[in-house]
Amino acid sequence: MMATRGPRARGTTYRQQINRAPSPWRVHSVPYLSIMLASALPVLLIADVMPLAPPLGFILLLAWRLVRPGLLPLWAGLPLGAFDDLLSGQPFGSAILLWSLAMIAIELIEARFPWRDFWHDWFTAAVLLVAYWLACLLLSGAPVTREMLEVAWPQALLSVLLYPILARMVARLDRFRLARARRID
Repeated sequence: MMATRGPRARGTTYRQQINRAPSPWRVHSVPYLSIMLASALPVLLIADVMPLAPPLGFILLLAWRLVRPGLLPLWAGLPLGAFDDLLSGQPFGSAILLWSLAMIAIELIEARFPWRDFWHDWFTAAVLLVAYWLACLLLSGAPVTREMLEVAWPQALLSVLLYPILARMVARLDRFRLARARRID
C-alpha cells in the first residue's frame, strides 16, 4: 500500500516533528536576551536630552510576564532592571526597584484574577507603564514641571499603544523559543 503512494504523500510535516525537542539554549535565553536587546535599543537609536523612545525593555518585560505568566521568575526584575539602569542613564537602582515592584504587582494581579483576557492584560500594562513613566520622571532628579510633563506625555502614550504590537512579537518569539530544533537520541 505504501509503495503505491508517492514519497510526497508519506512525508508530512508531522513526521518532521517526531523525535525533536526544543533547544535548551533557546528555551532559557530568548526571553532574557530579547528584554536586554529592547533595553539597549533606545540608547543605540536615539541619544537625546529628553527621552523620546518608550521604555522598550520594560514593555517587553511586561509582555513576557503577561503573555507567558509562569516563565519569568519573580526575581527577574532585579538583574534585568540592573542591565537597564546601566544603559538608560537613570540613577542606578531605579529600574531595579521599579521592575521588581512591577513583577510583584503582576503576581498579585494574577493571584486575584487568574483568568484574564487581552483587554485586562492591556489595561494592566497601561497602568504599570504610566506608573513607571511617572516614577522615572520623579526619580530622575530633574524638577517636574508642567512643561516637562507636556513634552514627555507622548512617550507614555506611545508606550501604552505599543504594548499590543510588542505582546504579539513576544508571542512570535515564544513560538521560536519552543520550536523543535534538535534530535532526541
